[in-house]
Amino acid sequence: MAEMTKKNSGTVSKGKLTIAFIGNPNCGKTTLFNAYTGANLKVANWPGVTVEKVEGSMRFQGYDIKLVDLPGTYSLTSYTMEESVSRDFILSDDVDVVIDVVDASSLERNLYLTLQLLELGKPVVVALNMMDIVQKRGMEIDLHRLPEMLGAPVIPVSARKRRGLEVLIHAAVHHNEQRHPDPLIHEHRESEFESRHKHDHHSEFAMVYSDDIEDRIDLIKDRLKEKYPEIPNHRWASLKYLEGDSDIKSKYPIEISDISSESLEDKIINEKFDFIEEIVDECLVGKEQKAAVTDRVDRYLTDKYLGIPIFLLIMAVVFFLTFTVGDFLSGYVELFVELLNSSVSSLLLSLGAGSAVISLVCDGIISGVGGIITFLPNIFMLFLALALLEDSGYMSRVAFIMDGIMGRLGLSGRAFIPMLLGFGCTVPALMASRALEDKRDRMRIMLITPFMSCSARLPIYILFSELFFGKYAMIAAYSMYVIGIAVAIGTAFVLHHISKTKLENALLIELPEYKLPGARTVFIYVWEKVKDFLQKAGTTIFVASVFMWFILNFGPSGYSSDMGQSFGAAIGRYIVPLFVPIGLGFWQIIVALIAGISAKEVVVSSCAVLFGVSNINSAEGMSSMLSQLSAIGFGPLNALCLMVFSLLYVPCVATIITIKKESKSTAHATKCVLFQLLTAWVMTFIVYNLGRMLI
Repeated sequence: MAEMTKKNSGTVSKGKLTIAFIGNPNCGKTTLFNAYTGANLKVANWPGVTVEKVEGSMRFQGYDIKLVDLPGTYSLTSYTMEESVSRDFILSDDVDVVIDVVDASSLERNLYLTLQLLELGKPVVVALNMMDIVQKRGMEIDLHRLPEMLGAPVIPVSARKRRGLEVLIHAAVHHNEQRHPDPLIHEHRESEFESRHKHDHHSEFAMVYSDDIEDRIDLIKDRLKEKYPEIPNHRWASLKYLEGDSDIKSKYPIEISDISSESLEDKIINEKFDFIEEIVDECLVGKEQKAAVTDRVDRYLTDKYLGIPIFLLIMAVVFFLTFTVGDFLSGYVELFVELLNSSVSSLLLSLGAGSAVISLVCDGIISGVGGIITFLPNIFMLFLALALLEDSGYMSRVAFIMDGIMGRLGLSGRAFIPMLLGFGCTVPALMASRALEDKRDRMRIMLITPFMSCSARLPIYILFSELFFGKYAMIAAYSMYVIGIAVAIGTAFVLHHISKTKLENALLIELPEYKLPGARTVFIYVWEKVKDFLQKAGTTIFVASVFMWFILNFGPSGYSSDMGQSFGAAIGRYIVPLFVPIGLGFWQIIVALIAGISAKEVVVSSCAVLFGVSNINSAEGMSSMLSQLSAIGFGPLNALCLMVFSLLYVPCVATIITIKKESKSTAHATKCVLFQLLTAWVMTFIVYNLGRMLI
């Protein structure tokens, strides 16, 4: 899109234009949005709510265009926060044109949102994405008939291959300038759509309902016009009244009991899908010509018996790659950290720096931050694998196969999606709980999602599993992820049976076609995660490492090279009795765990400072670490207990703040922290005592 900007940079500005991108999840909307904006995105929250908005900008044909990526949604029914935000934004004066990104290989599902958007009354351009999948399945879409039936421009694009982008943005600009809508040519089947209605709505609107519903719409519309002439779209508001939309009824109250005494939402939805079926029949050619590969693969991946074992096997492969490839690449980072440490130490000595300064820089900062940086290749491999699984369409299947299990917990399979995101980072996972309609479900998910093992814990697993479990290191680390899922599900099961609530909202999720992940989309996803990790290393972990150095090198008598006389040692020894029953009665480990509340990676950097290891992930560093741990009586069972406790105990500060923000309750955030701390202690107690019995 840089070419578009450059080509038009010399033109006179015609003004500003705001274009909103909207579509079903997994329709390629974000890939298309990224194709226009690249990684130069601005992320913030919508005013008054905690739903993220993503903005980008470009210049085209003299317009300064702001692009807004709306939350992925299946409808605009205003049940969830995302749906409400998307609908309100489109209805506002802030948006000029809406680009509806449609998965061409799944027209039936995607066109429902399209019809809702057309009813809002704003200019809509349909971006028909994933046309290559349609062709591979031996089908064709009539690109002349489809815009006739919708009354809106339909532009074929390929977000992944970056085709049709200029045509699409041109259509959006042109559609904004157009004073009259595109002509509608319905030609409905007479037997089904013979109408005696007094108005010829077929020439005005894409979606026309039965005479009974149209008559009611007209009656309500007249009353709304009389009382609220300022409403920009009286037909749409009338339709919402018939659907029983609480937002519209409270904003524009009128009496309609003589027109409709009950909600007609189900009937309206059915008539929409009847029209969608007609569109598909007329516009999609060769639908049954070739069976989709997706359907054949899903026979196994979504099977109720094979689905979960296959998911666990796939995650095991992810961890195999994280350990093998990640460890190989880590070796080069270790060499860099060692070289940096020795060079800086030599430089400081030549400059005549004191022992305290050299210790702060080399033992505190470089050992702390550098120890974490050496795990960057492992983190990179984990995020790369997750990005490939997500962009291929597999992660939606995981939520689908978990629906049965989640239903027994009183939750929809949709609730497993935030839990899955927790494998990457707990903060966006908690934010994803906004998609749940029930507030009770959101609160419960906020409680159990931190048990899912985020990437920040991975350095702890790698370090201690490789130190104590040798060739079984990968299995030991992988078991933490399984334990996290088990504890989360077990907690939800107990809470469900205590509350005895019944599941009301079943899972409705589209399973997208499998596709080769887009290199650009994967790159942007992985880069954003790696950048966050590096930023954390340069801020939170840096500050924590310096703080740890100070409390471990200063005591009541001032600076001392003996950490046993430091303030940190005093704090750790004071808490030791609480940790003895769970196999973690070592003041050094306790201090590292306390520091880990700032960020879980800090546990590793703190250990590097505590045990004076300059490059903790190198062969020499691990050997030194192992000998020092063995000297204080810390063995394999203690290492396992540390991993379990790190998995389950108090989440990081950012997560605690997010829980408070999402729940809007300090009390709920406090309860979550105390519950997770208690759960970690109890589970580690069980592991430690079972281990002592078996050893």
